[in-house]
Amino acid sequence: MKRLCALSIGVLAALVASLPLLAQRPESPTGYAHTNVVVNTNRPPEFGPYGYLPVQFKAAYGFNQIPNQGQGMTIALVDAYADPNITSDLAFYANYFHLAPCNFQVVQLGTVQGQGWDLEESLDTQQACALVPRANIILVEAVSDSNQDLFNAVGVAVAAPYNANVVSMSWGTNEFSGETEYDSYFCNVTNGNGQPVTFVAATGDSGHYTYYPSTSPCVIAAGGTTLALSSAAPTASPLGLNYGSESAWQFGSGGISSVEAEPSWQVTACAQFQPNGFRCVPDIASDANPNTGVPVYDTYSDDGWVEVGGTSVASPDWASFFTIVNSARVLAGKPVLSQAAQDLYNIYYGNNYDTDFHDITSGTNGNCGLDCEAGPGYDLVTGIGSYQVNNLFAPLVADTN
Repeated sequence: MKRLCALSIGVLAALVASLPLLAQRPESPTGYAHTNVVVNTNRPPEFGPYGYLPVQFKAAYGFNQIPNQGQGMTIALVDAYADPNITSDLAFYANYFHLAPCNFQVVQLGTVQGQGWDLEESLDTQQACALVPRANIILVEAVSDSNQDLFNAVGVAVAAPYNANVVSMSWGTNEFSGETEYDSYFCNVTNGNGQPVTFVAATGDSGHYTYYPSTSPCVIAAGGTTLALSSAAPTASPLGLNYGSESAWQFGSGGISSVEAEPSWQVTACAQFQPNGFRCVPDIASDANPNTGVPVYDTYSDDGWVEVGGTSVASPDWASFFTIVNSARVLAGKPVLSQAAQDLYNIYYGNNYDTDFHDITSGTNGNCGLDCEAGPGYDLVTGIGSYQVNNLFAPLVADTN
């Protein structure tokens, strides 16, 4: 029965892919959120892991040149509903790819299982395990996918006893008039240890469009790209880089918020876009195309290996990067990041932009002219761009905050 359902979903996805971009918007009922994970339906799960393996992904962006693995930090992944297989699936994934056993804990706030969120949970936890295996990885499973339940789960993630320093949210809801009231979950928040918290959210997988909470000025909005490696073969050295090129992913969401005010540090970057004065998203981006996606092992509603993409990949990956930066800062006797978004834009405005980021200058996510086109510098499709982790790491660790 599970395989028949998977095939039916695959056929449906193929039909949806042929529809106009606007029709693909994954609308949720008012007051509810949707995940931002996209399955590559051309990859049958029974044939093993497809997509960029952890060693390839780390070599592409330079994670392999940073020895820090998040030790001493806590990264929280907030999703909805319970997945009873999440711990065993993560253990299988880690063992398969010869990763160090990850420090993992599930915080289950409700009893309802699945509801289409288990694959998202597997993706989030496995990406974090691949990039920051020595961090405390916390999965907080909200009671439901209602906005209020998800925001409550965010509050649980940062409070004692979990005390997350970084929170990833691979979900979103249509913007709504009262969303600024919920910014208090993200703005000027400290965890139970009194440390600032960095929030990252996926922008969505609907092309030119905006979703909350990625539009909050206190959240770093992660958009999507299509990543090409320079070589399909592994690098000769474990520290070798394998980045080829990137373009905008056609379904990566972005645009200008209709509700949230533009933060001061974004004014210059967004000056060319209209209307001025409102929050632009995304801030940054990384690989999200399911055709250049990552392997995920899920046994609750799938048969094992699935190749996935979506900005749901970009969110935990960037959150993992900030976790590494925070770990290095603490080891150097510094506090964790307190203004990560502003720090990123300060680097963008500085002299080392081209060495710290990959500027994504090609590709579109719609048919709306400048607002839908990737170009030099900041754009509403890929933001500042993707990270050169091996270079961007040092200025963020050194930042005075």
